[in-house]
Amino acid sequence: MSTVSKKQAANEQSQKIRILVADDHVTVLEGLVAIIGRQPDMSVVAQASNGRDAVARWQEHRPDVVLMDLRMPILDGVGVIDELRRMTDSARVIILTTFDSDADISRAIKAGAKGYLLKDAAREELLECIRKVYSGETSIPPSLVTKLAAGISSESLTSRELAVLSLLALGKSNKEIGVKLYISETTVKSHLRSIFAKLNVISRTEAIATASRRGLVQLK
Repeated sequence: MSTVSKKQAANEQSQKIRILVADDHVTVLEGLVAIIGRQPDMSVVAQASNGRDAVARWQEHRPDVVLMDLRMPILDGVGVIDELRRMTDSARVIILTTFDSDADISRAIKAGAKGYLLKDAAREELLECIRKVYSGETSIPPSLVTKLAAGISSESLTSRELAVLSLLALGKSNKEIGVKLYISETTVKSHLRSIFAKLNVISRTEAIATASRRGLVQLK
């Protein structure tokens, strides 16, 4: 290749959106790399299979955009965003995940994610999201914005209420919850009334289902 051709190739490469892809599922990672690699305006400069490695690869390559799963080994997506944001305010991160609860979306956006997309999104939607975030925009599908708004507008549960709710999800009785948290059954019932009101439910079963859907508890 001539010197002119080399310079031209280098210039074209520098004009592409440089992307770091991080996912702990090999088939997903390889698929994303292949899709992005076929785009004339994009280039995958690094890959990572866990959160800690993603931070290291970002420090090494300083990509324009990070496309990352939410739940990853060693350090999760929110943890990665926290570390990147401590290093620079310019890090642009897109969360690509299967989790769509308002709690998950809220955690990611509050941490500083610029995009949030589900893994079943169309290829064109994914590529458009990358381009928007690269240009400085925030990209969240309308359906997820609605969930995020619903979660923000509803009253937040206190740490004690979350503890009661977690034990409730494990099938514990009021008495067992009281013993575990060192509170009386009357206090447990008071917390449950508050939880039901905040979640807009009328039963223990409905409370557990709603809390699970919102990502407040994780059922075994």
